Amino acid sequence: MSAKIIELTNVEKHYQMGESVVRALDGVNTSIEKGDFIVIVGPSGSGKSTMMNMVGALDLPSKGEIYLDEKNIANLEESELAQIRGKKIGFVFQTFNLIPTLTTVENISLPMMFQKISKDEQKKRAEKILEDVKLTHRKYHLPNELSGGERQRVAIGRALANDPEVILADEPTGNLDSKTGLEIMDLFVELNKKGKTIILVTHDLNLLKYAKKILKIRDGKIEK
Repeated sequence: MSAKIIELTNVEKHYQMGESVVRALDGVNTSIEKGDFIVIVGPSGSGKSTMMNMVGALDLPSKGEIYLDEKNIANLEESELAQIRGKKIGFVFQTFNLIPTLTTVENISLPMMFQKISKDEQKKRAEKILEDVKLTHRKYHLPNELSGGERQRVAIGRALANDPEVILADEPTGNLDSKTGLEIMDLFVELNKKGKTIILVTHDLNLLKYAKKILKIRDGKIEK
């Protein structure tokens, strides 16, 4: 039986814009189970990026509760949130966000350093991840020596560094050509088959076919 990893209960997020209040999220209720492949879609300004920030513990709600492994994170301090993010969630971004002066293996190893993992264990994990993302032959290359698809594979490898339960990807194919984008999506499918929970935020409706569950957001609400 599937277990809930993330649950949002009556979540609202408000922003003050001059004299008006923008309701980026307006009473969102949803749950994400272990092994899900969720695609969050919606037009620009719909609230999908805010939803991603809530699910990824990158921001806190104005109202409501967010549970990660049955722990309410809505009232935690930033230091506690950072620890949870580091262990539970791996992030993949549209613009890769790699450190330009670090090699492939160093970029992948970076999150492990923040979790105080030993050098030997870092090396062991990084070697395995390099195989998983098919980048062993690019181990010592800098980001500017890699193609867009290779850079995104490094970013996915970095997201896997601390063996998180959840991979949260924000427009992961947005800067890639269609062929490379398909290769990256195939990698997410492979990770999902291995037990990773995938949450993917996109405006690309072609990616809906990969989803086990689709969340459509409009005006801060999930459309039924």
